[in-house]
Amino acid sequence: MRELDLIRLYYYLCECYDTELRWHCQRFSNNSSPSNEKITDSELLTIYFYCRLYENKHKKTEIYDYTVRYMSSWFPSLPTYANFNVRINALNPALLAIVPMILQDIESQGIVKGISQDIVLVDSYPIILCSGKRQGKVATELSDKSFCATKNLYYYGVKMHMVARKVEKKVPLMDFVSITPASENDWAAFRLTALRPILPNLEGKAIFADKAYADIPLNQELLTQQDTYIYTPVKLVKGQTQIERQFKKAADGLFSTAVSRVRQPVESLFNWINEKTGLQNASKIRAINALMLHIFGALATALFHYLF
Repeated sequence: MRELDLIRLYYYLCECYDTELRWHCQRFSNNSSPSNEKITDSELLTIYFYCRLYENKHKKTEIYDYTVRYMSSWFPSLPTYANFNVRINALNPALLAIVPMILQDIESQGIVKGISQDIVLVDSYPIILCSGKRQGKVATELSDKSFCATKNLYYYGVKMHMVARKVEKKVPLMDFVSITPASENDWAAFRLTALRPILPNLEGKAIFADKAYADIPLNQELLTQQDTYIYTPVKLVKGQTQIERQFKKAADGLFSTAVSRVRQPVESLFNWINEKTGLQNASKIRAINALMLHIFGALATALFHYLF
């Protein structure tokens, strides 16, 4: 066990909780309070993130068992697993709030060097609740069934849309995340739902994305209104003759390759987050709150690797 790392993480989370997080998990009724209040929210967050960050324990059962075995002297008021599970799920809004706080600290401390101010990368990532062969019955408010062309599989779950800033010779730094149903079309999510609120923040930037974001009306709108252009690999045009395709094949191939090379690091970012946190596999999730806890807890854990 790494005692100094535990103490350092605890002090950081206490500071975050006192300044911002407590307002996101405030309890306004005595009837809604858990039966065991001897352990604080800051201590629970410390347990949760320490086990994920340093001990590679990502399931709540694994986190609880490790805490009982090796950290009981540090947290003598640890509740039963059922109460622990309820308390952690209740902290879901705090995990949503801590991700932008960590990002702000990373930027203010200058931890990541070589961040591009002109290039942003956009992509989506499937979070799988169960395979397409099964009928999904979890988090039906948000999740549904879709097909992932990259992995060549049908799945039931949600889709995470991410905007990341390009970093020279390193994986990109995530900047914005949104969650939509798995069947949500990528370009529709970008234009209408998931990423629409941040489009004004992308003024004057070059956006690199895959073919799913190739949308001429959206490109013209962004270029006219805020001098922003979306670069995507060339998409085949319906009704185009074989002669026209062959005539443009070489130029289109070179352009598509150039765009793919620029946006490839965002795929590496997704793989890195999944290796560190097991983000993609959400098969043990049973409720919408637990799903949000799983997603944003994984993102916060990945960002903690920059700070600690």
